Amino acid sequence: MEKRVCCEAVDRHAEELTKLATKIWEEPEMGWSEVKASAWTAEYLKEQGFEVELGAYGVPTAIRAAWGSGHPVIGFCGEYDCLPGLSQKVCAHQDPVVPGGNGQGCGHNLLGVGCVGACLGLKAELEASGKEGTVVFYGCPAEEQLTGKGFMARGGAFSECDFTIAWHPSSVNQNTLGNMTGVEGAFFRFKGRTSHAAMNPQDGRSALDAVQLMNMGVEFLREHVTDDVRIHYNIVDGGLAPNIVPDTAGSKYFVRALSREAVMDTFERVIKCAEGAAHMTDTTLEIERLGGIYPTLQNRVLAEVMQKVREELPLPEYTAEELAFAEEMNSHSPLYEKGVTPAIDAQIKPLGNFNGFASTDYGDVMHICPGVQNIDCTAATLSGGHSWMVTACSGSSIGMKGMLRAAKVMAAGAFEMVEHPELLKAAREEFEAAMGNKKYVCPITDEVARPFGK
Repeated sequence: MEKRVCCEAVDRHAEELTKLATKIWEEPEMGWSEVKASAWTAEYLKEQGFEVELGAYGVPTAIRAAWGSGHPVIGFCGEYDCLPGLSQKVCAHQDPVVPGGNGQGCGHNLLGVGCVGACLGLKAELEASGKEGTVVFYGCPAEEQLTGKGFMARGGAFSECDFTIAWHPSSVNQNTLGNMTGVEGAFFRFKGRTSHAAMNPQDGRSALDAVQLMNMGVEFLREHVTDDVRIHYNIVDGGLAPNIVPDTAGSKYFVRALSREAVMDTFERVIKCAEGAAHMTDTTLEIERLGGIYPTLQNRVLAEVMQKVREELPLPEYTAEELAFAEEMNSHSPLYEKGVTPAIDAQIKPLGNFNGFASTDYGDVMHICPGVQNIDCTAATLSGGHSWMVTACSGSSIGMKGMLRAAKVMAAGAFEMVEHPELLKAAREEFEAAMGNKKYVCPITDEVARPFGK
């Protein structure tokens, strides 16, 4: 397998891909603001012979880069946004580059560039074989805000594809046929009337009381939803001073579940809690919809092809220095057992069938056409998601080796689908059966405000 054309192509471009991923790691940019990352990625793909549109689908930092012609059309969904507060040097103890600054705490510098590498690998395979096919790289902003791909889909993205592939950095190598949750989000803002909280409280109408009553209603709601539902909130405005009855207050909510139907049923009930709180406090309510995402929909045919490739492809070889780095990093975790915890858990695990309760806007893409998301090891065993540990590993040689292997797996798996049209047909049939009579309805409706430009 390591002698496949796609693997050789990724190795040939390895230095360039590593430099690009490192540049994005060194200049972390929050969602909707990935100006440098998107420009660097677009320019590199252009240099490699792709037709590139930066600012695709009306989204300033989105990319559509295509090479080839005809079918199948294979889409690779890359990301490059970062997280706040997770700045970190490439070292095995917590030490931020900028205290409180941004950092690649979810490894999206690897994610986006890994998809670039997969595009180059598949392009090389198609050129060498003379087979027809179109390779499309989608640069997708603001995954951490959960709506980047939704805004792109609203503009027409992904519908051209016969299937799509994505991946995510992790501390393990294991795919699952289970789902990740869908989400719906909103700001709930209440408006009341100020008064002196001690001298004439009867004249006030507390917006904060409304927030607290809404939150209490939601706490009781938790008993009466399905087990897969998760409801999170934080108070974003609680008034200015305790001796002033606050005339404004608000909270931000996310509702998650393993089906879009359960998400929306619960979300509508959360709205009723808010409306009831407004009635009880004689305040007014304004709801700002933030949009939502679909749960994931893994395609078994695609997942089994990827599993086959993952098991055939050699694992990275780690140096003594890399293993020592990972070992020291693991030692900071309360789960660490010296001599028991592997420094890097890169062994390929069997294809699983378990659900996860995190979320990704790649779920929207998976409801537009058949899709698969790989999970590939790029970090020390106990480096939990959204942590300084992930930031450190994502800028290290450990992360880069995992990224290059992920690129090879995606490219090789995609070419398997090209070589075997019967698999592509089976993947489509599975997708259509899973969707049934349902159609993808973009959750980014007209009432959802654009978080970027005009």
